[in-house]
Amino acid sequence: MAGISDPFAGFGLAAKAKILLLGSTDLGGEDLMNRARSLNLEHVSPSRLKGAEISRRPVSAAAGEVQRLALVRRWYFARKPDAGFVLTEFPATLLQALVLDEWLETRDEPLTAVFAGPGSDESVVQHYRTLGLLREPTGCVAA
Repeated sequence: MAGISDPFAGFGLAAKAKILLLGSTDLGGEDLMNRARSLNLEHVSPSRLKGAEISRRPVSAAAGEVQRLALVRRWYFARKPDAGFVLTEFPATLLQALVLDEWLETRDEPLTAVFAGPGSDESVVQHYRTLGLLREPTGCVAA
């Protein structure tokens, strides 16, 4: 008999969980995203934050990186410290991961888990694997 394995099981109080979904959530991550949506957490992505901003097209990749960091920083420090979240599309680079680590440390907030989807930057995946936060999403397992 096969049962569905919940990738978010054992995370304690779900409303305070802080979860990163790296890479593409469109390809193969649909089940994971559906489970994440079922949690009582704020779902955030830089592209949705940018949609709320009036912005000009960045003149360079560096300007785009600065803009992305500024948008996510504004959201991160405006939220209640004990509120949980599911953050997608960020961090996309090792620099963004290190900056997010600093923000988390500043507020003394640990991440609950990190899931890597298709297209995840390998250096970011390795960073969270080294920290012991990377989890493997599972679908069905034999019971």
